[in-house]
Amino acid sequence: MTTAPLASLTLSVLDLAPILAGYTPADTFRNTVDLARHAEQWGYQRYWLAEHHNMASIASSATSILIGHVAGGTSTIRVGSGGIMLPNHAPLVIAEQFGTLATLYPGRIDLGLGRAPGTDQLTAMALRRDQHTAANDFPQNVQELQTYLSAENRGSRVRAVPGEGLDIPIWLLGSSTYSAQLAALLGLPFAFASHFAPTYLHEALNLYRNNFRPSAQLSEPYSMACINVIAADTDEEAERLATSFYVFALGIIRGTTLPLQPPLESMDGYWTDYEEAAVRQMMTYVFIGGPETIARKLDQFVAKTQVKEVMVVSHIYEHAARLRSYEILAELKGTAQNAVKLEVVPNQV
Repeated sequence: MTTAPLASLTLSVLDLAPILAGYTPADTFRNTVDLARHAEQWGYQRYWLAEHHNMASIASSATSILIGHVAGGTSTIRVGSGGIMLPNHAPLVIAEQFGTLATLYPGRIDLGLGRAPGTDQLTAMALRRDQHTAANDFPQNVQELQTYLSAENRGSRVRAVPGEGLDIPIWLLGSSTYSAQLAALLGLPFAFASHFAPTYLHEALNLYRNNFRPSAQLSEPYSMACINVIAADTDEEAERLATSFYVFALGIIRGTTLPLQPPLESMDGYWTDYEEAAVRQMMTYVFIGGPETIARKLDQFVAKTQVKEVMVVSHIYEHAARLRSYEILAELKGTAQNAVKLEVVPNQV
């Protein structure tokens, strides 16, 4: 049963472009476009892809290219970055890339920015050589990027063409209070990465709302939380599917990056008590269960956080089951009843 908080919530998708055990990145990209098309039909607001590097489990390293691929395979859903890790790039390069995307797909591109490298330090150095100051320069780099995208920059000697003067919404992403305060100062929408870093969620949201300054882009604070959802037709099936997610999270704890694994019958003997506790703490905001369980837990989460939008990531190995998880959410919100049904091909990859 859908209650008021969930019914009024905006739903969006975060796709980490998972590489599945036994398959290739090409399979991942086919699944990504297929999921985006279904999400569009089910009424999801936006579809974001995250920048990660040197990970055997994630294929979205060339994020801007993949955003263009997804936008080209859909018609109306907003497509963007969740996020572009700005320390890895010169602001002018990102202004040009997203200016190009916004020119190709007007009114549909979001630019979410993060200040972490999205990888280990050695790989970060390989991506951009001046990493020593990149994170500290994040506020200046955000403002430089805003300048390149502004119409006022047309008289400058350095210009983003295309990009200049385009209305590309910029979001700041964070897993602590730093970006929350910066988003408030600059008057930008804010997205919190509670899907893997839950500790500072409420503190960051409060700081953002209490210190928000209106800007040309945004007149009042707008916050979004990213969460993990594994929904199925029954609680038991959802718990079975969730073992793939637990193994993925365990890889983060252990420092390994295996492709996403098929579900297990049980996690017994797979992790130690310490590892289980660490995974469960990291994944505080994971919602696993059948429709009634998901609706109840999400209503509680939205009522407590007062976020206007949730961005959902689902670490599910089986493609058809992953689609069903997002469909259940849309049904709970009440947007899927009259949607056009696309054919679901089991294990398309």
